[in-house]
Amino acid sequence: MRTARILWRRWWRRRPTARQIRIVTGIVLLVYLTTHFANHALGLVSLDALEAGRRVFLLAWRNPVGTTVLYGSLLIHFVFALQALHARRRLNLRTYEWVQLLLGLAVPFLLAGHIFGTRMVHEFHGIDDTYTFVLYVLWVAKPLAGIQQAVLFVIAWLHGCVGLHYYWRLKPGYDRIFPYFYATALLIPTFGLLGFMVAGRNVAALAENEAWLERVLSRAGAPNEAALALVDSGPRIVWAIVAAAIVLVFVLRLARRWRERRRGLIRVTYPGGRKLEIARGPTLLEISRFNDIPHASVCGGRGRCSTCRVRVVAGQDRLEPPRPAEIAVLERVGAPPNVRLACQTRPAHDVEILPLLPPNVGPKAGHGRPGYLQGREREIAILFADLRAFTRFAENKLPYDVVFLLNRYFRAMGIAVEDAGGHVDKFIGDGVMALFGIETGIEVAARQALAGARNMAIRLEELNELLAGDLDEPLRIGIGIHAGAVIVGEMGYAHATTLTAIGDAVNTASRLEAMTKELNGQLVVSQKVVDYAGLDLSAFPDHEATIRGRRDPLRVRVIVDAAKIPLP
Repeated sequence: MRTARILWRRWWRRRPTARQIRIVTGIVLLVYLTTHFANHALGLVSLDALEAGRRVFLLAWRNPVGTTVLYGSLLIHFVFALQALHARRRLNLRTYEWVQLLLGLAVPFLLAGHIFGTRMVHEFHGIDDTYTFVLYVLWVAKPLAGIQQAVLFVIAWLHGCVGLHYYWRLKPGYDRIFPYFYATALLIPTFGLLGFMVAGRNVAALAENEAWLERVLSRAGAPNEAALALVDSGPRIVWAIVAAAIVLVFVLRLARRWRERRRGLIRVTYPGGRKLEIARGPTLLEISRFNDIPHASVCGGRGRCSTCRVRVVAGQDRLEPPRPAEIAVLERVGAPPNVRLACQTRPAHDVEILPLLPPNVGPKAGHGRPGYLQGREREIAILFADLRAFTRFAENKLPYDVVFLLNRYFRAMGIAVEDAGGHVDKFIGDGVMALFGIETGIEVAARQALAGARNMAIRLEELNELLAGDLDEPLRIGIGIHAGAVIVGEMGYAHATTLTAIGDAVNTASRLEAMTKELNGQLVVSQKVVDYAGLDLSAFPDHEATIRGRRDPLRVRVIVDAAKIPLP
């Protein structure tokens, strides 16, 4: 008994969420549609091929397991769709959400006739619903029903593909497979409907032969009055149940809104001091939307993308703890403890929040990302490099020549840094700032920074040789390297956001680069970096450098030609 309770608790903690169940059941229905369209496409070959494909199709779906999975998925998907509709506080949906919602709600009304006209009359009245018989009914006896069934499958397919697209687009690499997904989503129903049309026209032509038609109807079993009554009344009952369920959802929404207003108001504070007094119940994302406050939400508030995340400035201790699904998303993006998903957080008390992403972010902002991008203190090596006398050079050149030369220089220096394992932070005028050790230890970072300086000196020599005919004198460079604790993270605004570092070590590295002029060296590196790297640079002169802003002098090594650094 105790073992059973333990197993039950483990399952309950790891049980699938409503969103996961809705996705899985939706995929099952999409697979069913795919096999149905594939079967229809065989109509382009012949009626015999169509009937042969039907036997395989029924083998998969018209058995106890297939039937349970199919109709269970259909019922569960619809129930959870109603639950998602009920969970929304307001129906201020985006265009694609309205499209998906309306298409989804139309499916049960159109599907009822198909189910009762095929599966139910087969199960309860023994009608053999072969494709030939069904095509005769839909193309000759009731052509309006044929149009309805074609519309049904197109609507169901669009609903599934829209849902799958907006689920997959949050996954890394989806942009690469999107063209194939799009092509497949177009071709499958196209071939299916073409096969349906060709086979239907063939059946309509054959049905002009009374003997052939009599054989088909006799083989299928002529529908009696009870079967016809089932086909007529069954869909109406389904329509009434579905309509009542939808109406019930809206009644429950109104009742919930009335209860929430009776429970009183809470205050939500946004950046800039904007304060809102609202009724308890909505999520933070819904509160933003209700009050026309721009708030990122790529997935539409389904808890998938993490782009709606906010930093809780005040009131975190009075929020309900995040659920497992929210925790999984926050861990994926390396969020700290005071960050929550706005679409999953329902405040019951006053709270102050700060949205972390701009409202116009794309799906990539929700991909798993290293934790240091959120802001973290790390000990790294920083490199600054700057061209010497470039201003004087630019004065005598055409703008086109200056831009051309700078781009060649930046490309060479960027490759030199990246080949050494560094990260180019930014290009500043004719200067370069690079970071080493963002994802490694400081010892590796120091060796990488020195290797980067060596690479830069070598590539500069190559660039001078390549552009010798265009240069009055060779390009010269000054490099400064220092290491220390800095704050690393993504900083900036909108499209100008980059990974960078701030701190005293950054300023010191910049000062060392400026000192290359007075010390007549190509590279000035702090002894701290040399010690971390574990290299013997005693052959190069050392100095006690006074750095503006630092109380104590800094011991540095001056290297005239960085290409001669003795790397291991």
